[in-house]
Amino acid sequence: MASSVASKTFLAAPRTDGSLGSLLPDLRRQLPSPNVQILIRSRTPKKLQVKAAGSAFGTYFRVTTFGESHGGGVGCIIDGCPPRIPLSEADMQVDLDRRIVVSRRPGQSRITTPRKETDTCKIYSGVSEGVTTGTPIHVFVPNTDQRGHDYSEMSVAYRPSHADATYDMKYGVRSVQGGGRSSARETIGRVAPGAVAKKILKQFAGTEILAYVSQAHNVVLPEDVVDHEMLTLDQVESNIVRCPDPEYAEKMIAAIDAVRVRGDSVGGVVTCIVRNCPRGLGSPVFDKLEAELAKAMMSLPATKGFEVGSGFAGTFLTGSEHNDEFYTDEFGNIRTRTNRSGGIQGGISNGEIINMRIAFKPTSTIGRKQNTVTREKKETELIARGRHDPCVVPRAVPMVEAMVALVLMDQLMAQHAQCHLFPINPDLQGTMKLPELEPAPANFQM
Repeated sequence: MASSVASKTFLAAPRTDGSLGSLLPDLRRQLPSPNVQILIRSRTPKKLQVKAAGSAFGTYFRVTTFGESHGGGVGCIIDGCPPRIPLSEADMQVDLDRRIVVSRRPGQSRITTPRKETDTCKIYSGVSEGVTTGTPIHVFVPNTDQRGHDYSEMSVAYRPSHADATYDMKYGVRSVQGGGRSSARETIGRVAPGAVAKKILKQFAGTEILAYVSQAHNVVLPEDVVDHEMLTLDQVESNIVRCPDPEYAEKMIAAIDAVRVRGDSVGGVVTCIVRNCPRGLGSPVFDKLEAELAKAMMSLPATKGFEVGSGFAGTFLTGSEHNDEFYTDEFGNIRTRTNRSGGIQGGISNGEIINMRIAFKPTSTIGRKQNTVTREKKETELIARGRHDPCVVPRAVPMVEAMVALVLMDQLMAQHAQCHLFPINPDLQGTMKLPELEPAPANFQM
């Protein structure tokens, strides 16, 4: 940013416009050194422009989230959604109900926060007569079960490893109740548009996005237990921890229970797969598909790590062991015999199953005494109150799916805009066939 204060030396030529420049020769003769500098304030100070809000995601399919944990509500604006897509609140509500904190299933409250919110969404714009209009879609979910008094101690003392301290360091002020924007309730504004993106991707290319819990604390689901070709949503949703294997699900629940009764918390890992992802998504260098996915995943609350394909385990292999050899299948498609690349090579999707893993830390807010400091920088002790998850991982599953969907939707629109405006090379590029949409209602007018 250019400064509004300019530095000028006493070596300027005489000026006759009445400005300071015309006086410089006389002033220079009166000063001991010709290199003395003075500061001259610019007549037209430049305006400061700040673009660092951090609440918007995507380029073509762009989502902006808003709201705080204990404010009036939370929601999002979806900009760039294609027109004439059949859409209703029910399409979003399915995934919003999956991230909900109400104990709708037996035993749910054992491993999630007891806060009771219905999370009922309402579309206020961008949809007419049941189809999208191509204009911004406004989605809002009211907060109905706030308990601000639970955070009285935290208004003074910082929760260890929480965003309390860094929000104060950045802004000099923060929303104490529920953590404000750092609360997981902000992700409602991601899950709702993620459901829209998933619907379009499914309709366009049959793309399926499924996530599940593969680790809770020290209970790790072996990779060969889950068949990613056959995995279903019903398997994931069959238990409260969202692990598709019943045996390991019980072990995970027991591990979470063991720390919950002590007022403590644990972390874990969410695995996410993408089936039938269109080939060609992602770009070289800075906009690689795995880079976009990594940014999306690491923007979620409590995330601490991201892997795609073989991930860190691939560092133990040689090139001949790690390489995915190519072959041509019975339909003439180029495929790979193995998938250590995780469906992405050179930053671009290759049509194989994309698989990734996201690490989540233990919940910061716990019911055990911890040492901390106050806003006045005095050392103290804190036992946090409020309603908090002993493990955030089960509730993170639909959040992960949503962010993956937003990335793929954005990349799909970018691919269509750049590489499919003109005739393609059919021998190498896959045809991006537009789906046949459901007919709009007879009384709908464009």
